Amino acid sequence: MLFKVLAIGRIKDPAIRSRCAEFAKWLGPYAKIEICELPDSDMAGEGAAFARALERDRGAALVVLSEEGKEFTSVEFARKLGSFDRKVIFVIGGPWGIAPEIKQRADLLWSLSKLTFTHELARLLLLEQLFRAVNILRGGSYHNP
Repeated sequence: MLFKVLAIGRIKDPAIRSRCAEFAKWLGPYAKIEICELPDSDMAGEGAAFARALERDRGAALVVLSEEGKEFTSVEFARKLGSFDRKVIFVIGGPWGIAPEIKQRADLLWSLSKLTFTHELARLLLLEQLFRAVNILRGGSYHNP
């Protein structure tokens, strides 16, 4: 599996940054993951930055994290992730959300929760769920059914 995370902003909190690095490391034996941090801007600027970054990966599946998206259980998300037969790009917006033109391009709008999270926490939750999903797909013991 091949994953790419496009995220607005850097992770400033050292504890969250460390935990994200740990989940990315755990994913290593199962999937290649690339994390690309884009600069903070307004919604239009961030939308343009996402569009430029997405041009490099034409043909990849696009999953946009959005409050309007579909919620999944971890097992449902694992199945959905397993259904993609190509690279999967995950987009995490900044405080202004995601530009409509990026949402329209998405193969999937995914909501982590009805709650709103900072981009730092959203990235941590995404990486944990990616590891959990891959572990579920491989029959590992990280997830208790």
